[in-house]
Amino acid sequence: MVRRSVMFTPGDRPEMLRKAPGSGADVIVFDLEDAVAPERKTEAREAVAEILAESAFDPDCEVCVRVNPEFEDDLAMFEHVRPDCLMVPKVTGTNDLAALDEAVREYGDSLPVLALIENAAGVLAAPEIASHGPTDALVFGAEDLSADIGATRTSDGTEVLYARERVVIAASAAGCEAIDTVYTDIEDTEGLADETRFAIQLGYDGKMAIHPAQVGPINDAFTPDEDEIEWADRVLDARQQADRDARGVFRVDGEMIDAPLIARAERIRERAALADSDGT
Repeated sequence: MVRRSVMFTPGDRPEMLRKAPGSGADVIVFDLEDAVAPERKTEAREAVAEILAESAFDPDCEVCVRVNPEFEDDLAMFEHVRPDCLMVPKVTGTNDLAALDEAVREYGDSLPVLALIENAAGVLAAPEIASHGPTDALVFGAEDLSADIGATRTSDGTEVLYARERVVIAASAAGCEAIDTVYTDIEDTEGLADETRFAIQLGYDGKMAIHPAQVGPINDAFTPDEDEIEWADRVLDARQQADRDARGVFRVDGEMIDAPLIARAERIRERAALADSDGT
């Protein structure tokens, strides 16, 4: 699963929900939580359920629903429709996820979970949350975290850097994906691109978007350049030869190649193939 771009759309805006797949995002999130005013929650649930049930709604991307912390009413739609995965806000530990999974199973099979880490308790519990069965990705929410701990957001983000790194390390240790925080200035394309490249350097697999205009720059940043693709091809070709020769180790360009570098080469090739398929 590749989740370079994860774009939110308010659940109470049906015209936007229908258009969301056209953004080019790898994941579209139908949001029932923060993007919807409390008095419009019922309307949002009905709109999301209606669109998921439409025969004409058959997007190529992954469709996610962000539920509310009190999720029971949100899950009632599962009697008729089911998204590809769920995003759970303000996760503080595995008890949150266990309760959700139990509720989801009442309607059928378990669903993959994208767990939002956006408070101090969640950051500290990130390793346990990442290792929990349904968790498919950790999602870092810097804005809510800053509010939770009383930090002042800055352009360089040093106030959340420890948490940002802890989340991606926890995800990597558990073998799940890590999705980086939103970039709130939708007009600043250059700043978004820089922020996304830094997230990639930290080890993140994708980044959240709050506007369709942010999807292209995010996807572009996660698309490998020609040098990276050529390096990955050399590594994977050499691994095939090493397998045929029954050699456990091998060199490429004078560099000893081990399992982490093979995994990196595979991810580069996967991202390059996705870019080719969607035209980015």
